[in-house]
Amino acid sequence: MSMSDPLGDMLTRVRNAQRARHAACVAPASKLRASVLEALKREGYIRGYTTEEVRKGISQFRIELKYADGQPVIREIHRVSRPGRRVYSKIKELPRVYAGLGVSILSTPRGVLSDVEARAANVGGEILCRVF
Repeated sequence: MSMSDPLGDMLTRVRNAQRARHAACVAPASKLRASVLEALKREGYIRGYTTEEVRKGISQFRIELKYADGQPVIREIHRVSRPGRRVYSKIKELPRVYAGLGVSILSTPRGVLSDVEARAANVGGEILCRVF
């Protein structure tokens, strides 16, 4: 059966794994998910991720979660733009997450960027998720 929101599924897997204090979690691989994980890694919310091949043609990501003083680095992670309701923002109208303490991850014409990188590149786009 196909999944209606693959990115939302990955974010939920990360959220649940951190609440359970797991060191890592797995999620099916895709290009969009890899781009979002790369943005999370650049912003320091996860340690990293690796690609594992489950069987021929099917691969998954092993996401290494990050903790600081025993507490998860990611306190909140929410999907903003969903398949049923897409949310787009111009760069001047892009809201700040917790007054700049958190980040929004955007899908822009220049790739998947955090809100800080999008402001520097002066591009808007679809707001995929918010992380704090």
